Amino acid sequence: MISKLGRATDQRLALLKNQVSYLLWNGKLETTYARAKAVQRLADKYLTLAINSYQDVEKVTKTKKVNGVDTQVEVVNDGAKKLAARRKLMANLADLQEVKGERESATAYKLRTADVKHPLIEKMFNEYAPRLDKRAQELGQKGGYTTIHRLDARRGDAAEMAIIEIL
Repeated sequence: MISKLGRATDQRLALLKNQVSYLLWNGKLETTYARAKAVQRLADKYLTLAINSYQDVEKVTKTKKVNGVDTQVEVVNDGAKKLAARRKLMANLADLQEVKGERESATAYKLRTADVKHPLIEKMFNEYAPRLDKRAQELGQKGGYTTIHRLDARRGDAAEMAIIEIL
């Protein structure tokens, strides 16, 4: 049974969307235990979706004009399965953007982020999916991509706290 977390439906969905996005971006999140359980369900579902579709790519050759001369260019496009997964993830996750480094110049930041429109989605397909797929092959099981560690009660309201992290 899904807990309502003491919120109206729209507020609860927004809260979970933001917390799942934060978890996937940073790899770790400290929150209450009840929220961590709800976030874990969604995060595992989204990671499974990325893992099952990250290898679906198609190579296409396109004709491009360069200085008035037709040139054949090979482009890698998402397959139907990966495109559907990408669209579902974009609909259900907050669009977090890359942060400029402390000592990074503005031009270096622009060059680093020029070709990435949705960094969180790219991180899921390029970083998490291959790593967790390899882990699933080694262990012979799918799922269980996140873990929850319980902490002491929060000072003030004594809410049971937990840290949820991606393995």
